[in-house]
Parts: sequence; C-alpha cells; structure tokens
Amino acid sequence: MKMELGERISNWILDYSNQSKLDSLVVGVSGGIDSALVSTLCAMTGKRTILLSLPIYQNSSHLSRAEKHIKNLKSRYKNIESYEFDLSDVLEKFLVKFENKSELSEANTRSRIRMITLYHIASLNNGLVVGTGNKVEDFGVGFYTKYGDGGVDISPIADLLKSEVRELAKKLNVIEDILIAKPSDGLWEDARSDEDQIGASYEELEWAMSFENIGKNKLNERQKEILKIYKSFNSKNKHKMVPIPIFKK
Repeated sequence: MKMELGERISNWILDYSNQSKLDSLVVGVSGGIDSALVSTLCAMTGKRTILLSLPIYQNSSHLSRAEKHIKNLKSRYKNIESYEFDLSDVLEKFLVKFENKSELSEANTRSRIRMITLYHIASLNNGLVVGTGNKVEDFGVGFYTKYGDGGVDISPIADLLKSEVRELAKKLNVIEDILIAKPSDGLWEDARSDEDQIGASYEELEWAMSFENIGKNKLNERQKEILKIYKSFNSKNKHKMVPIPIFKK
C-alpha cells in the first residue's frame, strides 16, 4: 500500500532526528497554516514535540489561533508540550539602542529574536528546530527572514506548494480557524497579510513559478503584473536561496 504524504513526511522527520540522536522537536507556532501543519507532522512522529508561541506585540487574532491549534493538538497527541514566551520587552530593549527606525528592519529583528529563542529551547532539550517554510516562500519569492524563520535544522514542507500545504493540513484535521485565515508572517502589529506585502496571492505565485509552459502572447494584464512581481522578489531575494558566496584562493 502506498504511504500517504503526511505519514511519509512524519517518518522522515522521525528518522532524521533519531539519526541525529536528538530527543525532541521544537516548532514555533504562529497561528498560520504552515506552522500548524509542521507541528502536526511532528506530533505524528510520537517524539517529544515542544511547541513555542513567541508573541512580540502580536496581533490578537494570530495569538488566538495559535492557542486554539495547540489546545487541539494536545487533545489528539500525548507527546506535546507547549510554552509561551512574550518577547516584546526583548525587542523594545534592543531597539532603544538605535536612533534610526525602519519598519522592515524591526520586522526582521522580531523574526531573528524568535529564532534565537527556538534554538535556546532546542539546546536545553537536545532538540531539533523544525522549519515551517513552504516551496513558494523558500524557493520562489524568498519571503522569509535570513537567519530568522529561515534559520532552521530541517525543512519538512519546503517542497510543498502553498496549495499542497492547505490540502494536507485539511487532511490532517488542522482547525478550521487556521484553514480559512489569510496567510501572514505575523511580524506586523496591523496583521497585514502576505498578499498585502507581496502584491500577489499564493495561487498567483504558484502560477508564476510554472510560467515556462505558457506563451507570453497569451498573457493578460494581471498575469503580466504577477510575473513582474514574482521576478522582482525572486531576483532581490536570490541571496537567501543560494549558498553563501565564498572566495576561493
């Protein structure tokens, strides 16, 4: 019998962690569908799974969804632990050192503070930091923070398109609140969505990623705009998606 995708990914996570002789899996839970799916896949391994909610001046809707998801997983799996650390004061103490302000820089700093926290907890528990990036974010538009949410040990859903993430999350009974929520990176107090920031939906970006099979003469104005957006993000974020340049003597 062919093994289901969710089981295959979960087994892959378990095999990797066992080969690495690690005792736990650590996942940051944001209230979004990617982290909800990854935390579910980790729970399915039967291995000790530590879920961290790390609000930094967090929008209440994101925090509420994260809490509901964690509660749901705990009711279904016995290997789940969860902790919440409000890191708002950490960000505030960091930013007060600098006179210049940048909204984007602050958002990226939030992500990097969370990464540090995930690795601190993982180190204390002989654990593996499990990434939550999907294929469109990680290899299409580079929509993540370098050394922030991009700083992980393994990436179990990085070969899944966003549409595949949604499909698998539904199959694995992720809560409805998360399934219907607009995708958001959770780095802004105003809860702006990924589409607000990028200017295109994930469905549109997936189309752009497969564009080589479509003739340019068939494009309408919106499709031309989507391709322009995709190529712009892909180009400017290429440094995140390729190995760090090394001078060779």
